[in-house]
Amino acid sequence: MSVILAAFSVALLSAMAPHAFAAPRNDLRNDRLYVANGGSGTVSVIDTRTNAFVGPPIHVGKRPAGVAVDSVRGRAYVVNSGSDAVSVINTKSNSVVGSPIRVGKGPAGVAVDSVRGRAYVVNSGSDAVSVINTKSNSVVGSPIRVGKGPAGVAVDSVRGRAYVVNSGSDAVSVINTKSNSVVGSPIRVGKGPAGVAVDSVRARAYVVNSGSDAVSVINTKTNTVVGSPIHLGKGPAGVAVDSLRGRAYVTNSDWNSVSLVNTRTNAVVGFPIPVRYGPAWVATDSLRGRAYVANSGSDSVSVIDTRTNAVVGSPIPVGNAPAGVALGKSLRSAHH
Repeated sequence: MSVILAAFSVALLSAMAPHAFAAPRNDLRNDRLYVANGGSGTVSVIDTRTNAFVGPPIHVGKRPAGVAVDSVRGRAYVVNSGSDAVSVINTKSNSVVGSPIRVGKGPAGVAVDSVRGRAYVVNSGSDAVSVINTKSNSVVGSPIRVGKGPAGVAVDSVRGRAYVVNSGSDAVSVINTKSNSVVGSPIRVGKGPAGVAVDSVRARAYVVNSGSDAVSVINTKTNTVVGSPIHLGKGPAGVAVDSLRGRAYVTNSDWNSVSLVNTRTNAVVGFPIPVRYGPAWVATDSLRGRAYVANSGSDSVSVIDTRTNAVVGSPIPVGNAPAGVALGKSLRSAHH
């Protein structure tokens, strides 16, 4: 996590690169990439079919760190770590709607359960998770207490669970999303866990341990760690799963690369894929065969073809210190 924070500082000194603009098209597939630019307080929206920008950057709160999309309701939720609030973007108009939703201290990550209409926000400064009703865009219930320094969260909508990585206690808390209560004891993983992703198809959660350069694998049916930690590059941070091809993509922030894990064998495959400086979070689009990597230290997004596992095209310049990335649908044709 310290590497990512350092990258943020470096990136703040860089000027935002010029933007190209493209008009949105009608499409019900995942055709939008939302990039939270921590250093410029904005969200960039990219058309994933053309890799061109859809309108100008959207201004949100201070130091946006993560973003998640509820494509069912046409909303993107942006956690602003510097203003302890969540901004809500209407993905049809690409504009902020309503007032910022107040949450806990230092929100670091967010995940959406579109099935149940909930967004789960991890508050690193208050060791708790805030739950937002995505129908009313209001906080529901009391904050859910978890471990120390929660840094990331992923939802398994199939099994009704949210997995929260606690970077300060080297463990994962499991929340029942039906009752919004913690179930069982924390699951012990490696040092300084940061990112987490769920493969609902194979009933696995992949936890990136930044402090031990490894990934822990959790069986989401039993909520127990399976096998030994998977060792990969230096300073791993983010992870995303391509369930269709059976791969997990892990960013190595110290190696400026992305490692691949075969989710069938839980073994590293091939060589790390070089990207730009300080890769943070990553998002995958299984249908389009792409992985999108936010390079926090170079103010850009790298695009990987998940069929060949090679970088395609030039990095897409975005705002300062991009961190969180999320895919969504434009949904524009659904109302015509």
